[in-house]
Amino acid sequence: MADRTSSTIVIKRGRPEITEVIADLEGYPEWAGGIRDVEVLEASADGRPARVRMTIDAGPIKDTIGLSYDWDGDEGVRWTLVEKGNVVTSLRGSYRLEEREGATEVTYELAVDSRIPMIGMVKRRGEKMIIDSALKGLKRHVER
Repeated sequence: MADRTSSTIVIKRGRPEITEVIADLEGYPEWAGGIRDVEVLEASADGRPARVRMTIDAGPIKDTIGLSYDWDGDEGVRWTLVEKGNVVTSLRGSYRLEEREGATEVTYELAVDSRIPMIGMVKRRGEKMIIDSALKGLKRHVER
């Protein structure tokens, strides 16, 4: 898999509150652009999603995929593709949360490969659009 694309935003809330929103995957269609539907298939011992099926509609990527989640308390989460779709062939992503003087710095990293041939620059631009939309949506949702 190719390099990851990442972006960071500062949210004026603590890690637990932000992690709660991130862990509510079924709520993503309300605030995360490009996410149409999420079904939690399996939860971890702490009740957070461990495996999900997600339908995405983000520019050239329209697909239904299966993801596996690995939570690191309120410090972050990583996910990987475990069920390929018709378009998405590989996907890895993560949120990392670091507290910063009354706020939290949230970094989102993403790497996606698809059956649609794309040159690296176009692919990274698409990943950046997905990341920036998600971070801005997360910030709006958490700070409201």
